Amino acid sequence: MRSTVAFALAAMLVVAGCGADPESSDPAPPPSAASSGAPSGSSVERSGEVLHSANVTHVANVPPRAPLNGPQDWGTDLAFQGDHAYVGNFGGFSVFDISDPAKPAVVSQVLCPGEQNDVSVTGNLLFLSVDRPRGGPGCDDGESDGEGGWEGIRIFDITDKARPKFVSAVSTPCGSHTHTLVPGEDPQTVYLYVSAPGPEGTPTCPDPHNIFSIVEVPTGNPAAAKVAANPVISGGPGGTVDIGGQSIGGCHDITAYPEKNLAAAACFGDGILLDITDRVNPKVLQHVSDRENFSIWHSATFNNDGTKVVFGDELGGGMSATCDRGTPRTKGASAVYDLSGDRTLTLRGYFKIPREQQQGENCVAHNGSLLPVPGKDIMVQSWYQGGVSVWDFTDSANPREVGFFERGPVEGLAGSWSAYYYNGHIYSSDITKGLDVLRIDDPLTDPAKSAKMTELNAQTQTAY
Repeated sequence: MRSTVAFALAAMLVVAGCGADPESSDPAPPPSAASSGAPSGSSVERSGEVLHSANVTHVANVPPRAPLNGPQDWGTDLAFQGDHAYVGNFGGFSVFDISDPAKPAVVSQVLCPGEQNDVSVTGNLLFLSVDRPRGGPGCDDGESDGEGGWEGIRIFDITDKARPKFVSAVSTPCGSHTHTLVPGEDPQTVYLYVSAPGPEGTPTCPDPHNIFSIVEVPTGNPAAAKVAANPVISGGPGGTVDIGGQSIGGCHDITAYPEKNLAAAACFGDGILLDITDRVNPKVLQHVSDRENFSIWHSATFNNDGTKVVFGDELGGGMSATCDRGTPRTKGASAVYDLSGDRTLTLRGYFKIPREQQQGENCVAHNGSLLPVPGKDIMVQSWYQGGVSVWDFTDSANPREVGFFERGPVEGLAGSWSAYYYNGHIYSSDITKGLDVLRIDDPLTDPAKSAKMTELNAQTQTAY
């Protein structure tokens, strides 16, 4: 989102209308790759402005409010800690008390503009990603009009959740579109794996852009945070895509599974499996590519056993309507890869929401997380105006939808940016509608309700 409107959502930064146009091939996927036509055992219901499966209940909505309700103050990512949810926004971030999920209460709102303010939390620290050059790291510093400018990671102290305090910042090459929190061997140190896709050869993004950055943060002295390494993860053009005549490189998102010393990076042009045993010297284990079906490798999710990885394709950069009958069901979808004992990825199937969206509705695979259901592989995922989908990929080759929630069409950029399961409820950060709270009641997913987490950064997976 480096252009004011077109970059707004997704993952590309820079060009309006980023992403390739959908191909006009047969929209029907092979049988083994198709999703089912409707949630299993559920009927479809309409409640006011929303459409949902019978097993999903819309529990609450907190609409945007000042000072984070401007025309481009879009809701972005979420993180959780105890009874609190932290919601990123292009204008800053909000802290919610979710001790009663039916009545989320605003604890504080911090006005701190920066695209896209991807958020994570640990202990008394909160981190924000800034991916558009600004005059400086401070919240009052405006956008940079020149060729230079600051972009990277902002750090806040959230000891007092009613009054978060800016404490430090770290500049990173090409900025920070997203970041992933990775605990160090020393409990007093955490690392941030910083993903920053961008056009090669710009002042803040030198050519070739085939790296990601690792920021080291001493939790007791966050002002001493620094870039500890810039690992090279792609040796050539395989890690870039051409968008609007510009070569876009780097990674969009990295998901870490520290207990298994693995990470999966969604990078432009391909997906990458990493060994992160040495946190500041990750090793590339495998590159996977899908030139026929995938356009923008956007995000990754491991299953709980670490035997599968779901990669998402953000075809069109989040701005396009790819959930229509003219777009193949293997494009703008999620791809399920099996991960073998020798740490090799093999493609098994694709999932895409089965409900056709209107031509004006931006819809494509976006951020999601696992539901903690022992013995099953189930995740919730956002699809912009396609809403929120809960789907089962226990059978890798035949994933199917379990439940869903979506609103009617909204003019312009809209819909669910991130949808995560946390302590019995699904929380969705809607770009224009604010924070939604959902509940799914289904025999398949009900075991998840007994799992209690104390912290959730969706890109930092832990075993349940």
